[in-house]
Amino acid sequence: MAIKQISVFLENKPGALKTMCQVLADHDIDMRALSLAETKDFGIARLIVDDVLETATVLKDSGFISRLTPVIAVSIPDEPGGLNKVLEIFTNAGINLEYMYAFLGTKKDHAYMIFRIGENEKAAEAALVASGITVVTQEEIAEL
Repeated sequence: MAIKQISVFLENKPGALKTMCQVLADHDIDMRALSLAETKDFGIARLIVDDVLETATVLKDSGFISRLTPVIAVSIPDEPGGLNKVLEIFTNAGINLEYMYAFLGTKKDHAYMIFRIGENEKAAEAALVASGITVVTQEEIAEL
């Protein structure tokens, strides 16, 4: 049930992110989530979008270097301790996280999180589902 994240490599210079976002806007691509990490010379924009294949094609045709990465998206109750419950599930299952970030959806009482699991992705998903956590599919991301 993993979804696909698009990691886009950007030069660390003024306007690089804006240029990428303009390309997405020009092609009516809707970002659901965005995370930006940077080093001195380059940045990595991690995107969750409504249409992964179209976005990957548009970025490639526009000269961007990108990569598809499997990640797990979950819907958790938007309440104190909601994230902690998910982290406890991962800890108890011996699952290590590479990174995570949040995004907004249409449900007021839920928060959405993206988790990158280096190994044991299937075990992580199974542990979440067994504990009552909703794992969000690529189709559901498109509808948010």
